Amino acid sequence: MQFMRAKDGSASRTEPTDEERMIKKSILFAAAFALLAGPAYAAKCSNSGSGFEAFKKDFAQYARSQGVGKRGINALMSTKYSPGVIKFDRRVNRAFRKAASSSGSFQRFYAKKTKGLAPITKRKLRQHKRLFDSIERNYGVQREVLASIWGMETGFGRFTGKHDIVTSLATLTHDCRRSGFFRPNLLAALKIIDNGWVSRKNMRGARHGEIGQTQFMAANYIRYGVDYDGNGRRDLIRSTADVLASTANYLRQKGWQPMGSYQPGTRNFNVLHEWNASSAYQRTIAKFAASL
Repeated sequence: MQFMRAKDGSASRTEPTDEERMIKKSILFAAAFALLAGPAYAAKCSNSGSGFEAFKKDFAQYARSQGVGKRGINALMSTKYSPGVIKFDRRVNRAFRKAASSSGSFQRFYAKKTKGLAPITKRKLRQHKRLFDSIERNYGVQREVLASIWGMETGFGRFTGKHDIVTSLATLTHDCRRSGFFRPNLLAALKIIDNGWVSRKNMRGARHGEIGQTQFMAANYIRYGVDYDGNGRRDLIRSTADVLASTANYLRQKGWQPMGSYQPGTRNFNVLHEWNASSAYQRTIAKFAASL
């Protein structure tokens, strides 16, 4: 929480105004309420498995204060620290940085990510034409962008990942490199399980904790997931309609200009940064989508 600094009107100290007194009271009240609302998360991170069991206990206490119940807590406590997840994280981080380092590196990255993808992508665009028509009308995100993301992320749902998402997120939250990014996603994953949206058994995906056919992080699953097929639940694992509409909703909520250009230098290209922070990945989406 950021606190406002009181401003002196002159070199000599003046009495606070009624407005300043009101602001101070509001800040004190908010701080007091935060203390009453539940314990803040304050566990220390580590670049090894040291302290992981203590971390789980601390995070469980924090999760309970955020409304997570027994099913979610049990999911967290069943995890074990995964060195493989950390090794993967470091390797992917190096690969993305290298891909953005030069034109040649980007071309190799692009070729690898899109190899053989064009024919099946065009087939999916024809197969789901009515669905794409509807999503374009409602969200203003072009079908070729959505199809490119869908294909690049999981090969249209064929390779969503088999890793235990809760274990991945717990390990990455305990790790110091990006604990602040993964912490809300671990909490969200526990809430998804606790609410019965996805069972503990089926909560499997990529090694960074991504879920479903376009690899949503758990916090975004909760925030941007859409029940587009109208069956009463948001299913980003099995429902093509929910997957594509949720992806479009995410981009639109992040500032996508309806049906506008998405090439480098445009507002929509910048929105692709919200989808993936790698500049090479953003450029690949834009270039491949334009080729369709």
